[in-house]
Amino acid sequence: MSYITVGTPGEPLINFMAEQNMEFLEEYEPQRSPNATKIFLNGVWVGIHRDPLHLVRLVQELRRSGSISHEVSVIRDIRDREFKIFTDAGRVCRPLFVIDNDPTHERRGQLVLTKDHIMRLEDDASLPPEERFGWKGLLDCGAVEYVDAEEEETIMIVMTPEDLEISRQVQAGYELAEETDPNKRVKTPINKNMNQYTHCEIHPSMILGICASIIPFPDHNQ
Repeated sequence: MSYITVGTPGEPLINFMAEQNMEFLEEYEPQRSPNATKIFLNGVWVGIHRDPLHLVRLVQELRRSGSISHEVSVIRDIRDREFKIFTDAGRVCRPLFVIDNDPTHERRGQLVLTKDHIMRLEDDASLPPEERFGWKGLLDCGAVEYVDAEEEETIMIVMTPEDLEISRQVQAGYELAEETDPNKRVKTPINKNMNQYTHCEIHPSMILGICASIIPFPDHNQ
């Protein structure tokens, strides 16, 4: 399921961010805005922005709506006050389910993927190729997105949709019953202080590559 990026132009993103009040590096005065967030495109410092949260959300919405390529990586480093965008070729990306964290949505905290998407995928079997929803449809509607290794460091990933539901119940203050079946999958302990998850694994085995997946008991010391 991994994907190697082939590269996309970065100039349209620069123009878009300039329209969103990004100050170019030539215009930047450190004394006037020392706490501004630096913006990097493919490792090159191109400007600064005073409202990085808004800008990051806008770029993420562009990617999830299909307005820009799904190859684009969006990384915000809050501690170092940096916002990095990568559009270059050769990055290894892997797909993850997206969790809706928009505070205005009724499905906040749940997967963007719904039963309607699943039904459309099932209907693809009876449709001609040009009318199928398919994997591209999941990418275009924002239910799935590719993340590279650097972006993966800045997101919160839950292992399964079941764990996501348990986390939502814990956040709501519900007491969970103790598991009594010793043969069930060992679950990751839920952190009550966790604010919110941003993505969910499609399947836990997809964390590993092909070679690592054939190792017996890969979660144990070898």
